[in-house]
Amino acid sequence: MTDPHADVPDVRRFWESLGLPGLFDVHTHFLPPSIQRAVYAVFDAAGPKIGREWPIRYRQSIEERVELLRAMGVRRFPTLPYAHKPGVATFLNDWAADFKRDVPESLWSATFYPEPEAAAYVEGLVAGGVEIFKVHVQVGEFHLDDPLLDPVWGMLEDAGTPIVIHAGGAPVGNDFTGPAPMARVLARYPRLAAVIAHMGAPDLVEFLELAETHERVCLDTTMVFTDFWPQPYPVELLPRLVDLQHKVLLGTDFPTIPYPYAHQLESLARLDLGEHWLRDVCWNNGARLFGIGG
Repeated sequence: MTDPHADVPDVRRFWESLGLPGLFDVHTHFLPPSIQRAVYAVFDAAGPKIGREWPIRYRQSIEERVELLRAMGVRRFPTLPYAHKPGVATFLNDWAADFKRDVPESLWSATFYPEPEAAAYVEGLVAGGVEIFKVHVQVGEFHLDDPLLDPVWGMLEDAGTPIVIHAGGAPVGNDFTGPAPMARVLARYPRLAAVIAHMGAPDLVEFLELAETHERVCLDTTMVFTDFWPQPYPVELLPRLVDLQHKVLLGTDFPTIPYPYAHQLESLARLDLGEHWLRDVCWNNGARLFGIGG
């Protein structure tokens, strides 16, 4: 097994060469051990929800993965739990709150699911200062515009709390993925601070348009430009990414990636959109969204 610390020098060279204080990664995962093992098993099986071989590079303990991110200079990162069925969100949220206490530089993360209790626990989390939410409709198999989520979206729009939303159909779509449900939610809650995971792949154009037409909708870069990703990013869309420079955020999906962390960074650099674009994507935009200085 490759020593993960061998990846550290390449990552540090990248952000140091840009004159950044480090990296701000808005899409990393830390989960309770039992759930993390179940997630790994899904990827290892390369079953119908994954659709291909997906050898996970970073399988260390939670403590080792935190130290690895620190060594690489990833100064801010979330845990991004995501509820896959009713009754799980509170357990995940309690665990994520403990993680935040133990790892102070992490973003206090939480999740929710369309269930009768959602409005109450989301209200408590927002009041308590949760910094970011995550929902994953491909895994959770629910509609973003489920009526049970109406009060949740309203609260999050008013609070301005960012939500990383895996709404696209990658790696394998189902009846709940795609841009239409997201568009319906945004039609009712247009100032929602939605961060579209994986830039909405494979529906890249449609989700790009949502970011262009909604004040607070952003895109995260997770995996999209890497060699592993099966769908090349359309070259004709790159000028629009330059126009959206302030709304593109670094995301990686660490630890559930099949290549070195630095490869995501290299894939951004080879877009050749300029160092100013890279600085915004890799630090400035995240720092501004979450109100964090250098």
